[in-house]
Amino acid sequence: MATRGFTGRPRTDDGRVPPGQYVVDDFPVLTAGPTVGVTEQEWELTVGDGNTSKSYDWKSLHALPIESITVDIHCVTHWTKLDTEWEGVRVSTLFEDADVGDYDFALVSSYGDYTTNVPVSDLVDHDALIATRYDGEPIDAEHGGPVRLVVPHLYFWKSAKWVRHIRLADEDEPGFWEAAGYHSYGDPWREQRYYAD
Repeated sequence: MATRGFTGRPRTDDGRVPPGQYVVDDFPVLTAGPTVGVTEQEWELTVGDGNTSKSYDWKSLHALPIESITVDIHCVTHWTKLDTEWEGVRVSTLFEDADVGDYDFALVSSYGDYTTNVPVSDLVDHDALIATRYDGEPIDAEHGGPVRLVVPHLYFWKSAKWVRHIRLADEDEPGFWEAAGYHSYGDPWREQRYYAD
């Protein structure tokens, strides 16, 4: 039985912070390995299924429509950063340009050999972005620049830094953290941190 008038602590985030998360003002740096130094001139992204692929360099990526999104991001280590601003090419636009065909899963690889798996529907039906700018500036290397993936509705380990390859397939393949016991999907609203969550 609840006491009349008991309301608990008021929320100040308008319901935007998933369970178990706290809001930060800074942008913590977390990486599975050392920071990778890739220049805009060296950077290249390949998209395809292993048989057919299309590659993009800095210039050809920027020939596609550039869009801006403002999103909240959520790290599996419990921090949330509200209203982050990114610019880049929507993954749906990239896939349409690359004419990738109909697949269920993507394995995203980075310079530095990091990988993560994401369902294709989560890349094309949401605000997923191949980002080249953060907060109006080029993305710092420590945050995944010159180009990173941003999948804001999933835990941020799914937003691979220094992205260089998106391989599409009909079967799901675990990435770096998923093979180490983290959840295959990673929905922060369901607190899907580890494989059993």
